[in-house]
Amino acid sequence: MQFDLFEQTQSRILDAEDYKTFKERLAASNCDRCELSRSRTHIVVDRGDHRSEIVFIGEAPGENEDREGRAFVGRAGKLLDELLLEIGIDTGRDVLIVNIVKCRPPENRAPRAEETAACMPYLKKQLALVKPKIMVLLGATAVKSLIYGKGSFSMEQEVGKIFQHPDFPDTDLMVLYHPAFLLYDPRKQQPMRRHLRALKEYLEKNAIRPLL
Repeated sequence: MQFDLFEQTQSRILDAEDYKTFKERLAASNCDRCELSRSRTHIVVDRGDHRSEIVFIGEAPGENEDREGRAFVGRAGKLLDELLLEIGIDTGRDVLIVNIVKCRPPENRAPRAEETAACMPYLKKQLALVKPKIMVLLGATAVKSLIYGKGSFSMEQEVGKIFQHPDFPDTDLMVLYHPAFLLYDPRKQQPMRRHLRALKEYLEKNAIRPLL
């Protein structure tokens, strides 16, 4: 009986025909697909504007995100806001920011494979509804979770590149350092700024504009 109820709840979320309905249903669902549900305060769906053609994908909510129910609002999120504002992007208006998993892992550890797998249908539904022109993957967990075959790789070699993948035929992808890593190693902030300037050039070249 519990299993049937769970399946019905998940189906209702994934059957949503528009993003607003999807977000409302997921946020209110009390999802318990994995053990992360046991300690969370909020299901963190996103931050920003779902009408944007630019989606940033991080790893998981942290303490501040779990408390507020919004993605990337802690120290790392504020740094990302500042860096993107340097290239003219307002994260509250011009992009959509989401995470691989929607609930905070204990002690901010990386999400486990089974937790990522449990949440992946929701992320894929988000992307299907938004239909972004470009997805920016923040950090190794986002890359390994979304790009099949990326089990072992060097972030140094991947960051800053814009590429395509057969799983996302209508969307370009870019890998960037996670802003939490920039807090840990501030020396990476200057390379990050170069990569963001490259992103800005890509957006201008492809007429992908922040919303007005």
